[in-house]
Amino acid sequence: MKEKRVLVTGGAGFIGSHLCRRLLEMDWHVICADNLCSGDMKNLSGLMDKPGFAFCHHDITLPFEVNVDQIYNLACPASPKQYQQAPIDTMKTCTIGVWNMLELARKNNARILQASTSEVYGDPLLHPQTEDYNGNVNPIGPRACYDEGKRAAEALFFDFYRQYKTKIRVARIFNTYGPHMRPDDGRVVSNFIVQALRGEDITIYGDGAQTRSFCYVDDLIDGLIALMNYGDPSFTGPVNLGNPCELTVKELALKIISLTGALSRLVYEALPADDPVKRKPSIALATRALGWQPKINIDEGLHETIRYFQVQGANHET
Repeated sequence: MKEKRVLVTGGAGFIGSHLCRRLLEMDWHVICADNLCSGDMKNLSGLMDKPGFAFCHHDITLPFEVNVDQIYNLACPASPKQYQQAPIDTMKTCTIGVWNMLELARKNNARILQASTSEVYGDPLLHPQTEDYNGNVNPIGPRACYDEGKRAAEALFFDFYRQYKTKIRVARIFNTYGPHMRPDDGRVVSNFIVQALRGEDITIYGDGAQTRSFCYVDDLIDGLIALMNYGDPSFTGPVNLGNPCELTVKELALKIISLTGALSRLVYEALPADDPVKRKPSIALATRALGWQPKINIDEGLHETIRYFQVQGANHET
């Protein structure tokens, strides 16, 4: 029987490390590639000596040669704090890096999945967001390296599909949280949890009325694997993957204060430029085509995430 080989780029990151673990449990031979600009080797704890797992320190903006059957392309900084510190490198990852991975898929006749993002919708004028919505993105703003980079990545995927018949899948990932988040990554869930566990005031940007829809990482991994392995070869996506349970940022902060037992107060600062006011996925396509929908509610997911940060130590920063 032919060995099943899969490449996970960005595999030492938050989502990528969970994906590597799940694929190993499914008896895939997993090659994890990461340049560690935002990933962390601690996320791969317990995997390095497992049979069928290999780690390669590699930047996908450079060519990569390996024989694989599937490629999950998750390589890219994913929080505003991370990608705004390296905007040009972020754009290169989304264009040159994506081109390299598509070329690798074409040479191997492999199926490749792009981890796109809800940020391709920008600050949406349509709510909830459906896959046929083209978005409202500022192409020259401080978030453009990521927002437009991911849009360019999708364009490259579909050009390879049309020109070379490359086997593609595109997932648009909405806000995801869970263990292996970095305490210093600037995302709202990790920010609030770390501040609460430290006994600090919780910082809300804007008035807190802006909404987000948070998906626990285990549910997301289920969706990514279901999309990659969906049987219809003509099904490319894009497919929204997220939890449509919407709440305001202020509601999230109060929920985390309650779950941690913190005495934190809410303090407010100015909303960053181009920060979306609304974010909620329509997952009708994912449910209909893949039979996928989230199973873990926000309280259960936050409990697991808080426990992770408590074990790691809220004062530990990477």
